[in-house]
Amino acid sequence: MEGRLLQRLSEEAARIPAGATGLLALDWLNGRRTPYADQTLKGAIAGLTLGSSAPKIFRALVEATAFGSRAINERFREEGLEIKEIIALGGIARKNDFAMQVLADVLAMPIKVAASDQTCALGAAMFGAVAAGLYPTVEAAQEKMGCGFAKTYTPDPENAAKYRRLYKDYLDLGRVLEGGGLLKAQNVGFRNCF
Repeated sequence: MEGRLLQRLSEEAARIPAGATGLLALDWLNGRRTPYADQTLKGAIAGLTLGSSAPKIFRALVEATAFGSRAINERFREEGLEIKEIIALGGIARKNDFAMQVLADVLAMPIKVAASDQTCALGAAMFGAVAAGLYPTVEAAQEKMGCGFAKTYTPDPENAAKYRRLYKDYLDLGRVLEGGGLLKAQNVGFRNCF
């Protein structure tokens, strides 16, 4: 039942164009992750009306999760880490095309999904093979032992442009909630969601 609900929500949310829900969510439902982790912060959904459907709310939550990932990537870049591509693994990456495409669009980067069902164990085996002297480098072990990629998600340029604008609103909403609540919202211009 639960799997079918997620599949149906994903299918319906995928039919809604990027930036068209009228909703903006913060993914801080369990506190904010990095950058600047703060477990006391709360999530939010702005722009809710009586007409906000479950697929629209679901899409806003998926977008918020992708925006949170973008914030993490941007923090890495600020610290000098170069990120050329993303490699995803696990359940969502292998089972939810909608969520992965939104993530690729928000990050404006390709995302490759590892083909292995046991990617972490395979990586550990590669490092073990190098430590045991079976391969001279991790790269050599990857070449011989790796399974490749099952799928690659390429960002849609039109959606990526929409998400660049919405990401700014996501950051603005975050500053409002972080800095004292909704009473300060009147001083922040939410361009795209209201």
